[in-house]
Amino acid sequence: MGPLSPRLLMKRGRPKSDRLGRIRSLDLSGLKLLSEHLDPKLLSRLKQLQELDLSNNQLEMLPDNLGLSRLRVLRCCNNQLGDVTALCQFPQLEELSLEGNPFLTVSDNLKVSFLLPKLRKVNGKDASSTCSQVENLNRELTSRVTAHWEKFMASLSPEEETEKAKADFVRSAVRDVHYGPESLSEFTRWRVQMISEELVACGGTQVHEADIPEKSPKVTAVQEPKARPVACKRPDDVPLNLSPNKRVCTSPLAQVKGRPTGSDGSQPTLQLEPLYFLQCHSKNNSPKDLSTQLWACAFEPAWEEGHPGATSQSVATCGGEAVCVIDCQTGIVLHKYKAPGEEFFSVAWTALTVVTQSGHKKRWNVLAAAGLRGQVRLLHVRAGFCCGVIRAHKKAIATLCFSPTHETHLFTASYDKRIILWDIGVPNEDYTFQASQLLTLDTTSTPLRLCPVASCPDAYLLAGCEGGCCCWDVRLDQPQKRRVCEVKFIFSEGSQAPGQRVDGLAFVNEDVVASKGNGGLGTIWLWSWSQTWVSRGSQSTVAVVVLARLQWSLTELAYFSLSTCPDKGIVLCGDEEGNVWIYDVRHILMQQPPLPAAPQAPTQILKWPQPRALSQTVTRTMVNTVVANSTFTYLTALTDSNIVAIWGGD
Repeated sequence: MGPLSPRLLMKRGRPKSDRLGRIRSLDLSGLKLLSEHLDPKLLSRLKQLQELDLSNNQLEMLPDNLGLSRLRVLRCCNNQLGDVTALCQFPQLEELSLEGNPFLTVSDNLKVSFLLPKLRKVNGKDASSTCSQVENLNRELTSRVTAHWEKFMASLSPEEETEKAKADFVRSAVRDVHYGPESLSEFTRWRVQMISEELVACGGTQVHEADIPEKSPKVTAVQEPKARPVACKRPDDVPLNLSPNKRVCTSPLAQVKGRPTGSDGSQPTLQLEPLYFLQCHSKNNSPKDLSTQLWACAFEPAWEEGHPGATSQSVATCGGEAVCVIDCQTGIVLHKYKAPGEEFFSVAWTALTVVTQSGHKKRWNVLAAAGLRGQVRLLHVRAGFCCGVIRAHKKAIATLCFSPTHETHLFTASYDKRIILWDIGVPNEDYTFQASQLLTLDTTSTPLRLCPVASCPDAYLLAGCEGGCCCWDVRLDQPQKRRVCEVKFIFSEGSQAPGQRVDGLAFVNEDVVASKGNGGLGTIWLWSWSQTWVSRGSQSTVAVVVLARLQWSLTELAYFSLSTCPDKGIVLCGDEEGNVWIYDVRHILMQQPPLPAAPQAPTQILKWPQPRALSQTVTRTMVNTVVANSTFTYLTALTDSNIVAIWGGD
């Protein structure tokens, strides 16, 4: 599509007219328009335009001077927009659609609400809750920047109060003033810079508590307590309130006797307390629904230079027909995706590098979710849409995981007793995926947990199965595209024999594996991958080299999924009573053989609050899944009572 012409505008405009100045509605969707095709000189002649549809084009930005001062409705779905600040030129805008722009984030949603004072609907939904959230953030940011200004100016001598000092203040405010969840950091930095520049311009003499465009009475009527940085709860987020003001349980953590000491003899300090209990997967958002089963959770990747495994404070959870993304700091459900008729069993994140048509590189977090239907849905959660479906198996998918070294390689494990390696590829110009199958791994029983070998993830894959712990060669330079299990692992002490379930499996570091199964009641095993592999020879069944045993619950129930926090040397597992067992095993990893024969006690156990603190109807609190982010600041546990529990620490 070339530049727009008056003839095209009159052809697509309503009402029909031979004058551009009389057009009130204009449909420019599906023309493959680029940003440079939007000629401000031409469009500014649309003096009466109130409704504009720019959907299904290739726009990366909107020009700043389109001159459409009367515009009330704007549709920009399915483009490549990466910034929303140009929308401030439409002060009369009431309805806005931005769905299908994969590079826009939740921070952009807040910017939209701030920039457009008359906005009523965004993506077809009421915008009032977002407006209230923006007001709360803005009020607190204004207060904090003002306090920073007073402290900064008080530290200056009279001769230092120069233009350079004021510029230094703006930079220091953007660097040092923080508030709200990490997922909104882009918005808060943006507002902090604006507020600090306004303070500098007026010399700090005209500071407004909330310098935000006036909202309608309907919007401003919703106020949150200033004392706590909690944004408005969405209707999909049904919390179990523990007090009128905040969802926090301050009951002390239960410590177990005989907890191990750190390497220097000191007691490990893992200070965590329960913060939030959410029923965000309930049927029809009913707090009475305690039957929807929650199955898996995973923290979203966070970009940190030199730390490819770093994760954020946003966690994805799945259960029933829903996948939720929750901010652990505030307990807010940031995103929710539903697939009616589906039951999601597993979620996994990957971070892709996408190149736009203009050559710009964008980092794009994609969430894979799978379950009962045997399909994998690739979700762009921040943009709010499913960008691909892989019909992976004819039976349900029990679990899935991405390769830690190939961002597009995805393993899926199914009740059809097969594990398949897929290359999901990168999205095309329509932001959809075309996956291809790379390998098929046959199992003799249902695979329950997948774990690429930490030291050589491109070569070997471990799987905990109903029939034991197995290993496959997954090197793609080998000719066979369908492979059987290469090695089965057993435990030398005979407590876990071949053919017995392994329902917990994860690497603690590049060599040490933590595993759990029904053959070793009350025990989590730590064993060495490298020592076991060296002793293998040509055998197809190998006894693992056990390093240590961890004391766990004596329950005979199955499917408690253990996890690890490798950067911190921590192992986690729930139990049938709602407790979370935490093991700091750094001292074990550093200790020279022989190691103690007796099982090591957990460092601490997080006790579930009494039922009366949650709800009188909550009686079953079995924790089947628990994960922590890479810094061990937040921990998320899922229960069979349809409750997502979030613990937080220092």
